[in-house]
Amino acid sequence: MRRIRLIAAAGTAVTAGVIAVALPDPRASAAVTGTATGFATGTTGGAGGTTVRATTGTQIHQALCARASGSTPITIEVEGTIDHGNTTKVSGDSCNTAADKIELKEISNVTIVGVGSGATFDQLGIHIRDSSNIIIQNVTVRNVKKSGSPTSNGGDAIGMESTVRKVWVDHVNLLASGGEDAGYDGLFDMKDDTENVTLSYSTLRNSGRGGLIGSSETDTGNTNITFHHNLYENIDSRTPLLRGGVAHIYDNYYVGLNESGINSRAGAKARVDNNYFQNSKDVLGTFYTDAAGYWQVSGNIFDNVTWSAKGSENNPAGPDPVSNTSVSIPYSFALDSASCVPAIVRAAAGANTGLKTSDGKCSTTSPTGGPTSSPTGSPTSSPTTGPSHPSGTNLSIGAGSDGSSKASGTSYGDVRDGNLTTYWSPSGTTGDISIKWGSATTVSRIDVRESAAGVVGSYQVLNGATGAVLRSGTGAGVITFPATSTTKITFRINSASGTPRIAEFETYAS
Repeated sequence: MRRIRLIAAAGTAVTAGVIAVALPDPRASAAVTGTATGFATGTTGGAGGTTVRATTGTQIHQALCARASGSTPITIEVEGTIDHGNTTKVSGDSCNTAADKIELKEISNVTIVGVGSGATFDQLGIHIRDSSNIIIQNVTVRNVKKSGSPTSNGGDAIGMESTVRKVWVDHVNLLASGGEDAGYDGLFDMKDDTENVTLSYSTLRNSGRGGLIGSSETDTGNTNITFHHNLYENIDSRTPLLRGGVAHIYDNYYVGLNESGINSRAGAKARVDNNYFQNSKDVLGTFYTDAAGYWQVSGNIFDNVTWSAKGSENNPAGPDPVSNTSVSIPYSFALDSASCVPAIVRAAAGANTGLKTSDGKCSTTSPTGGPTSSPTGSPTSSPTTGPSHPSGTNLSIGAGSDGSSKASGTSYGDVRDGNLTTYWSPSGTTGDISIKWGSATTVSRIDVRESAAGVVGSYQVLNGATGAVLRSGTGAGVITFPATSTTKITFRINSASGTPRIAEFETYAS
C-alpha cells in the first residue's frame, strides 16, 4: 500500500487523480486497528487504497477530491488540530465538500484515523451524507455548536443522514461543554435512512444530548445500530434516543445521566445487555412522548439509579426493569460481565488510549493481540484471602469515606470508626463504600468486616481514583492485591444474599 502526504496549498479545486507525492512519512502507522463489529460488521473503509497524511481540514477535503472517483478507497491519517481556520471547501468530481465541516458526502470507501500525537476536530463536526463504508477511528471531536460562533454540522459532533450505510466509529472522544442552551446539539446523531452503524470503545461526555436515531416520530426508517463498550458521562439525555428500528446496546458504562438515558419510543426496539448504570436517573424507558417503544433487558447493573413515576408521557422501565419485547441479533458477540464493564471501559474507551479492547475476561488486549495488564493494572482473578487479621496501622482511621448510597440510620463514617457495633449498609443489596485520603497513600491489603458474616457475595476492589479493578472475588474478609498508590480505595458489592452490613473497612500498607 502506497503512503503519501498531501502538500498542496489550500485551494478551491483539485484535479481528480492528481496529488503531490512525498516520501513515506516516518511517523505513519497502520491505517486501522481491528475490524468492525456489531451491525457494521463487514465495513472496510479505505482498505486496499492509498494512504494519505493530512494535518488540516482542507487537506482532508483535497484527499477526497483527488481520488479517481467517489468510491476509490482511501485512508486519511490525521494528525493535529482540525478547525475552521484550516478547513476550506474543495471542489472536484469525486467530492462534495463544505468549509464549515468535514464533509463525507456522496462518497464511499473512506477511513479517517488519528495517528501520531493525536487528531482533534475542534468546533468542527464530521458530516456523513448519502455515503457508505466509512470508518472513523482514534479521533477527538469537541465543542461543535449549532448556535453562537462558530457553528458546524448543525451542532452534531458526528452526524449521519440521508441513505447512509455501513459506518464504524471506534475509539473516539465526542465532547461538548453544555446543552442546547449553550449552543450544542447531539454528539452522535443518525437520521433519514441510516442503517448498519456501530459505535464502539468511545467516550461521550458533558453534553445535553448523547445522540439520536431518527429526527422525529415519523423518521422511523433508521435501524440496525450497535453501541458497545462506550462511556457516557455527564449527559442529560439521549443515550441514545431511538425512534423506530432496532438497536443493540451492550457492555456500556453510563455514569451521571442527569434526566434520562436510553429512550426507546415510536415503536423502536432496544436490546440492552450487560450494561452498568451508575449515579443516574431514568436510564431506560420511553420518555417525553406517548409513542411507546420497547426493550429487551438482560444482565444489567443499576447502581444508585433513581426512577420517576409513570405518567401519560413517561414510562420508565424501572425500578425493576423487565423485557417487554424480544430482539433477534443476527451477528455473533461476546458479552463481558456487567460488573467488569466500568474498569474495561475506563481503560480502553476513547482516542489515544492504545486502541485496547476487551479480552472477555475482565481485562483488555492490546492491538497486537498480547494481553495488557487488566484494566486495572493487575489480575482480576479471585483474591488471596485469609482469616488472620492484618498487622500494622489501619490507614482508614483518620481518613475520609463515601459511597454510592446508604441505608437509613447508617453512615459512611461507621466503616472507619474502629467500632464493630456500628456499620454502613447500601440502600439495596449492592453498592460502593470507599476510604479516601488527602494525598496519595500506598495500600496492598484490606479487611472488610461484616456485622453479620456471609452476606456479601461477589465484589470488586477498585482504585477509586482511576476506576481500575485491583481484585475481584466473593465474600468479605482479608483481601490482598499489588501495592497501589492512590487517594481512594473502593469496595464494590455486586451481589449479596441480603442487605450487607459493613462494620469496618480497614486498609493497610502491607
